[in-house]
Amino acid sequence: MRRTKIICTIGPASEKYEILRELIESGLNICRLNFSHGDHEEHGSRIDNIKKIREELQLPIAIMLDTKGPEIRTGKFKNGVAELKEGQTFTITSRDIEGDDTICSVTYKGLPQDVERGSRILIDDGLVSLKVNDVKGEDIICTVENSGTIGDHKGVNVPGTKLNLPAITQKDVDDIEFGIKKGIDMIAASFVRKAADVIAIRRLLEDNDAGHILIISKIENREGVENIDEIIKVSDGIMVARGDLGVEIPIEEIPIVQKRIIEKCNKAGKPVVTATQMLDSMIRNPRPTRAEVTDVANAILDGTDAIMLSGETAQGKYPVEAFKTMSKIAEKIETYINYKENLDKNVDYNISMTNAISHATCTTARDIGATAIITSTISGYTARMVSKYRPSAPIIAVTPNKDVARRLSIVWGVHPLISQEVNSTDEMIEVSVNTALNEGLIRNGDIVVISAGIPVATTGTTNMLKVHIVGDVIVKGTGIGTKSISGVVSIIRDPYKDKDKFREGDIIVAQKTERDYMPIIEKASAIITEEGGLTSHAAIVGLNYGIPVIVGCEGVTAKLKDGMTVTLDAARGLVYKGIVNIK
Repeated sequence: MRRTKIICTIGPASEKYEILRELIESGLNICRLNFSHGDHEEHGSRIDNIKKIREELQLPIAIMLDTKGPEIRTGKFKNGVAELKEGQTFTITSRDIEGDDTICSVTYKGLPQDVERGSRILIDDGLVSLKVNDVKGEDIICTVENSGTIGDHKGVNVPGTKLNLPAITQKDVDDIEFGIKKGIDMIAASFVRKAADVIAIRRLLEDNDAGHILIISKIENREGVENIDEIIKVSDGIMVARGDLGVEIPIEEIPIVQKRIIEKCNKAGKPVVTATQMLDSMIRNPRPTRAEVTDVANAILDGTDAIMLSGETAQGKYPVEAFKTMSKIAEKIETYINYKENLDKNVDYNISMTNAISHATCTTARDIGATAIITSTISGYTARMVSKYRPSAPIIAVTPNKDVARRLSIVWGVHPLISQEVNSTDEMIEVSVNTALNEGLIRNGDIVVISAGIPVATTGTTNMLKVHIVGDVIVKGTGIGTKSISGVVSIIRDPYKDKDKFREGDIIVAQKTERDYMPIIEKASAIITEEGGLTSHAAIVGLNYGIPVIVGCEGVTAKLKDGMTVTLDAARGLVYKGIVNIK
């Protein structure tokens, strides 16, 4: 089970029903829609297809709306483009004009007030660099630092300058309100600079009765990096958006910033996404470069919750191949993660009850070799807190809420499942385990660790940890040896009268055994007795013959019936109904 989540951007290359379905069937977790491109009709059609497929496949696939954000772009040019020469004077203006090779307009009218002499302005992801010499009213007089071509609607960055841009634009408001109506699960908020930007988006969501939608803040500039601690506090998650970030800060700082943001998010228990150019060459080629493979691997080793494909799946030639390649890399690298080190590293010393239970859940699962951790969750909080400690066991989050299941699709290691609502602790345990069993994620005989909140159906009360053995345990006793076996019960009350019904390989069930049981014992696969004691006849014979024995099973001759199939787990002293695969 892959623990790292994968986000795919859906665009012209992947929007067709067949390709989209193949991506989802292959294990895609989140569909990202980039609202910097396309209109509501296009995105609406994509959302409808995603919903249709996830309903058909009964999978909790989330939909992420990525806002255009308060970005700055160039205006229009007379000829569509302009050639700039190193050393020439070039003017950036907030006036509405058609540009040429001496001047161009920008979409942000406040830029002349924000820059100063010595500021650097970058156009088209830094392909052309301008240095500000003077500001005269609405005009910014610059010197071109390197030759290049600029054109209509190219991105403009002003690294190191605090811009007084709005938190969200009117286009963002329109797009978000459209997304709310279409049932999106999360928003990737572009160009977040400070906590107030996130709060403005949250206020918009709450005003539209959509406070449940997650806000994933995209860090794309120096101001966002500097304010990362306050941004993490008010966000539901963070995206390290390395595209614009690589223009806004020195490119050699990107790996350090990425590692620091991932570490901070891990400590806070907030999901973090690593994005941009992860398998960029697969837009054109069927295989990635070695450097790209290493980039994906290092993000996973750093602790990212999710990795994202942008142009690779939106407009590339090989969208499905790009996804499958990324998934293979993730699965392989996850086998090399030092889970013990991560568990110790992410300890929160400002411990709360939820943190304490979550950490104990992970250490218990590690120490007993649990097959899985099962969290019964109403809001998803329990699962997120367990994920924070990066356990080696998969986290199965069982929830009655489909919206919560989809929102958990961004959280590392969590496999969300939909269940019925429950009203009691016993029912919660039964339903959670059975839901995981029915999905084939666990088997009878597995040991699982269950974490939940009591009373049930109460949000934010993670306070229960239980070690649970999966299966229908009929009786318990003291096991002799470590073997397990499945077989047919033969109740032996009189070894002489009952010998004819006994078949070789049957399991002897008796009040106790004595010397005259030996002819039957020699043909038995196991023994269960009501008589207890490690020095009892059955215990000693079992050791001598090397067969599993469980003694001290009160009332076993009444609880079991002839011909019944059971499984003995001598190591745990348990008898299960039916055939159970003991780990």
